Formats: sequence, C-alpha cells, structure tokens
Amino acid sequence: MAEPGDLLVRALVQHGVAEVFALSGGHLDPIFQACAAHGVRIIDTRHEAAAAHMADGYARTTGRPGVALVTAGPGVTNAITGVANAYMDAIPMICIGGRSPLRDDDRLPLQGMDQVALMAPVTKFARTVLQPERIPEYLHMAWRHATTGRPGPVFLDIPVDVLFTPVRDEDLANLGHLDEGRLSVPPVAAIDQALDLLEAAERPVVFAGGGAMFSGAQEEVRQFAAMLQIPVLANAKARGVVPEWSELGYGSFAYAASPIAAQAAGGPADVVVLLGARVGMFTGTGPRSFIPAGAKVIQVDIEPEEIGRARDVDVALVGDVRETLLLMMDRALGRRFKDHTAWVKGLAATKQTMRQMHDAAAARNQPIHQSRLAREVADVIAGDGIIVADGGETSLWMAEQAVVLNAGDFLSHGYLGCLGTGIPFAIAAKVAHPDKRVVAIIGDGSAGLNIAEFDTAVRHNIPVVVIVNNDQGWGMIRHGQRARYGNDHVVGAELGATRYDVVAEGFGAHREFVTEASQIRPALERALASGKPACINVITDPDQPHPTSIAMAKPAVTEGEVDLPYYGRKKLVPTP
Repeated sequence: MAEPGDLLVRALVQHGVAEVFALSGGHLDPIFQACAAHGVRIIDTRHEAAAAHMADGYARTTGRPGVALVTAGPGVTNAITGVANAYMDAIPMICIGGRSPLRDDDRLPLQGMDQVALMAPVTKFARTVLQPERIPEYLHMAWRHATTGRPGPVFLDIPVDVLFTPVRDEDLANLGHLDEGRLSVPPVAAIDQALDLLEAAERPVVFAGGGAMFSGAQEEVRQFAAMLQIPVLANAKARGVVPEWSELGYGSFAYAASPIAAQAAGGPADVVVLLGARVGMFTGTGPRSFIPAGAKVIQVDIEPEEIGRARDVDVALVGDVRETLLLMMDRALGRRFKDHTAWVKGLAATKQTMRQMHDAAAARNQPIHQSRLAREVADVIAGDGIIVADGGETSLWMAEQAVVLNAGDFLSHGYLGCLGTGIPFAIAAKVAHPDKRVVAIIGDGSAGLNIAEFDTAVRHNIPVVVIVNNDQGWGMIRHGQRARYGNDHVVGAELGATRYDVVAEGFGAHREFVTEASQIRPALERALASGKPACINVITDPDQPHPTSIAMAKPAVTEGEVDLPYYGRKKLVPTP
C-alpha cells in the first residue's frame, strides 16, 4: 500500500524539487511527514503569503517552479496574493492547499470553502484531487501547465480524507516524464523577414522579458547580442541576461527612447525586438511608450495571442525564445549588419548619466539621500550577489543604481505592484543560491508586511541582509499627495520612526542602525560578515521624492482631459 502524501512528494522529487515553502496545518501532516522521509527541505514560514512569495521568488531567481504548501481555508486565502503576483508576471509556481474532507461537503465543515473557485482567476490550472491514486497524475499535469507555453502558477487542493486514504500499488498509473524537447519555433520565412529588418537597422535594441529568463536563453541572448552588436534592454525579470557592466547590457526599456543616445546616434531606436516581453506598463503604451513611434517592431513570444497587444508589429515570431534565437543566429550567418558603435556609445553614456543624476544631492551625510543608499548597496555587491528591491520608491532608487551580471540576480516588482515581497524573495534566493550574497533593500512600509519572516530566516539559518529604507512613511503615496494637493494634505501616508532593526534582533537577527551616509557601507559589510540574518535600519530623507512619483502625481492636461495614470482613469475637465 502507498500513502497519498508519499505519492505527492515522490512526484515532486521526480521534478527535481528539493525544498518547499510552507506553513503547517493538520490538513498537510501526511505531506510534511513524507517530505521529512524523502529529504525534501521544508522552509516553514510565519504567514502563508510569505510562503507563496518565496515560491514565486525561487522561480524568479532559478527559472524553475517554486513550491508552496498551505493549509485549508485561511491558509489558502492568505496565499492568494502571492499566487496572484506570480500570475500577473507569468512566473511558474506550484501551490498545493489542504482542503476540508470530501465526506463533509455541504455540511458546513471547518474551513470548508470552494478554494478552486478562489484560485482559478489567478492561476493557469486549478483542480481538486478527488482520488488518492491520481495524486501523481495531477501533480505532473499541474507541472506541465506551470512550465509550458507562457509560464504561470497552478493550484491543487487535496481533501484531508483523500490524503489519509492508502492506495494499492496496482491502482497507480505508470506516468512518464514530460518531454521538454517539444518546443515551438517560428517559420524560416518569418525569421528571414526579421533579419532583413535587423540587417538594415541603424539603431536596433532588444527588449528582453521573462521569456528570455524562463526559456533558459541567457547564453543565446548574449551570443545574439555579440553577433549583431545589438544592445539588450531588460525588465526586472531578465536584468543581467546580458551583463550590465558591458555596453550591450541595460536594465530599463526607457533607454530605447533616450535623448542622449538619440543625439549621439542620429535618432532613437529604429528596430525593437520584443524578446519574450509583453507590451504593457513596463514597455510603456500609447504616447508614453518606450518603443519610439517610428520604430519597426519584431515580437518573439511563445503565446500567439500576445503578439500585437496594444500596438501593431512588423514581424511576428511565435515560438520559444531560446529556440527562436538559435534559429535566428543560424540564419544570420553570412549577413552583414551595420556598425552600431555610435548608438551603443550613446546608450552607454545615458546609462552613466542616469546612474549619476542624483550624485550631487547624494553626497550629503545627513539626511541620507535614497540614491546614496542604493549606490552603496550596488557598489558593495558589485555584481557579485543577488539584489532584491521592494517598495514603491525604494525599488526605483535601487533599479537606477544596480549593476546586474546574470539573469535571476535582481528581483523586484511586476504588474501587480505587490509590496512585502522583499524579505520572502530574499530568503528564497538564498535557499536557491546558498553560496551567493543576498541583499534586500525594502521600504519601511514594505517592512511591516512580512517582518516576522526574520524568524523564518533565523530558525532555518538563512543569512540574508535586509536594508530598510526608513523615510517614516509610504513615500510614493506621501509625495504624490503633496504634489497633487499640497504639503498640508498628506492623509494616511505617514509612519513612525520604528526601530525595525530592534524588531529583527528580537527574532535573533544581527542588527545595525544608520543615521549618516558614511555609516552605510561599514554597516553593510558588518552585516554580510556576521553570517546571520541581518537588518540594517537606515533613516533616510522623508522629503526626497523619486522623480517618477512626481511625474505620476502631476496630471498632463491635453484636449480637455486630465490624465491620471497612477490611478488608471481619465476625468473630463475644461480645457485651460
């Protein structure tokens, strides 16, 4: 006879799972026992949202699905935000929930609710396993949904009575592994059309997104960039896919429309390759698009329906990013691509200018300028480690200063704009890469959401360093309100001078308290050398907005409309 919990864990192990993120509950006991028996590490958290965020962060830094185990009822509802965050950003993860007994359906049992209905809108696949012998089948099915096509999270719930029902060995199906070689590629004619555009391009760029990361295409992207001497701009999921210390690697799509680069090279980008990157907020849309209006667009995406979202494209390449690049490089042999030196040098000058734009203000010792804090973090890590950025303005300051050398070494926000991911992402990154330094920089608003996970880090000896950018408020909201309504109309956006370092110390972490800019680097170096989870509480300037906050808060008046992009709506007003 086989135990259902054992069947589930054996199926996970078949897929290479060595650790899971979880919060205990009686519904999960058979699974926990099986994990212990098979040597699968359980990182048990203090909140289910953190467990889901950790599974998400694990996938972002490895390219492989992370696994979260949560108990029934409130365990599942607590996890929904983490699952939704993964869904919005097309991140592969497996969420497995406990469930009330099948025998008690419609009898108002404890924690009895339709969990699949709750999870269905934010997953690619959500099912209840009704027969214990089908647990391996459903796990393999869920894994296929999570990892093929556009990746995404999946959800399985398993009723507790199903988990406690032994299975006869002869009732188990013999399931083979997924053939990962079945990947789609575009037709050769379309590849040649794309290469024709690139061969004629004066100022080409690649916009690399999650498809470049999760297809495992880092080496192919680097080869393609070197072959064509084409700069690669990347969103948060793909930063470092081309090293950012080189002239071909960049961390923002905004560089494509850079006035500095355009002046140096005679115009903005003229051909844009969307490489597994969707058109949306991070590429800009409409008049705010980072794709210049006159540029030709080549779009590579695994999902046909993603081609042409929000704008027409000139060449559509439906296929796996890695396989498509291999075919493009093969077909490019013998072609002659133009000299892009002026364009590349213009982009490199833009990168340097962007990194230094706040240097004069950041030179002061007090109050600490947030750009100075981000620069110190970037300079200490210097590409040798993983940076996690969490917070409205905090993530923007860090994104400007970070220098990333490998995909998966910079984790930040995506389309859900979910705060509180920083500590869980950092813990997951350290679990996945125990030999790498991991530093998270988070806002003090974000810190309050998952600060109890210092307990998780201490109990499991996961030495991450968390830096709190403590400006004593919800900075992006506060600065937006000031810009929109005036300095005397800040409502619900202030926080206290909280000693987050002392809170972390209470859980057993190393602590540092910083009030002067000159103290940042020594504190960071001590924290990294401590070998313990660490919290560095840095008191920063509460009156220093990031320029993006002001740009979002101040509406642009055009043709009788006030555009309020931050709230996503338009309100008709008289034309001034």
